[in-house]
Amino acid sequence: MKKILQQNQHRPWALPNKPWRFYQEWNRAIFLHWQVDLEDLKNLVPDELEIDLFEGKPWVSLVAFTMEKIRPRFMPAFSPVSNFNEINIRTYIKSKHKTGVYFLSIEGGKRASCFLARAISELPYRYSKIKRKPGSFVSENTTLGDSIEIEFNIGQKQNKEELDDWLTERYALFQETKKAINEYEIHHLEWPVQELDLIKLKLKYPRFKHLIGRSPDKTQYSTGVRVLAYSKEIKKCL
Repeated sequence: MKKILQQNQHRPWALPNKPWRFYQEWNRAIFLHWQVDLEDLKNLVPDELEIDLFEGKPWVSLVAFTMEKIRPRFMPAFSPVSNFNEINIRTYIKSKHKTGVYFLSIEGGKRASCFLARAISELPYRYSKIKRKPGSFVSENTTLGDSIEIEFNIGQKQNKEELDDWLTERYALFQETKKAINEYEIHHLEWPVQELDLIKLKLKYPRFKHLIGRSPDKTQYSTGVRVLAYSKEIKKCL
């Protein structure tokens, strides 16, 4: 943990002045990114948050990865709950001097893990059937009609450019509940990224078809990062 905390020069603002609360690993991450129109996104993001733009355009990303070893600071991980596959669909926002992400959707592959994540974090986790094998990631949620099927090859390591950093190096999450906008700060080392060659991609998210209903504009793969997460703070009461 000391090594992670000591390497913080890449952060856009200082580390939180309080102890971290949770440890977790975001491993074997598949990034699919779309440049979208601002008008298509506005109604999906709370008015209290400003949509962040890269060269005048917003982006939406689908990130499929494996959450592992999640645990409170002074407790061990319990793999039946701590390890699960996850999919989130996110966009990028600003709140005062901080840039972060906002989840449009977040799914977990274990019912118990989703229940605990919702209870502890107030993040809108929902359960989906998710199966992962080397080179493939498949998910289905029959309630909402959402599904994803990805087959891929992993390529060479990439030198990150400005857009890569903009899409991946985010150290805060903002999410609304019925009563407030919550802010969650995190810390990790920089994401290592590699080329991702899509062999097959089938996406069906009816609510977001105007955002991600076509081939992604950019893809990436990462072996992952080890993450320290801090307790949530109420950013604004609603």
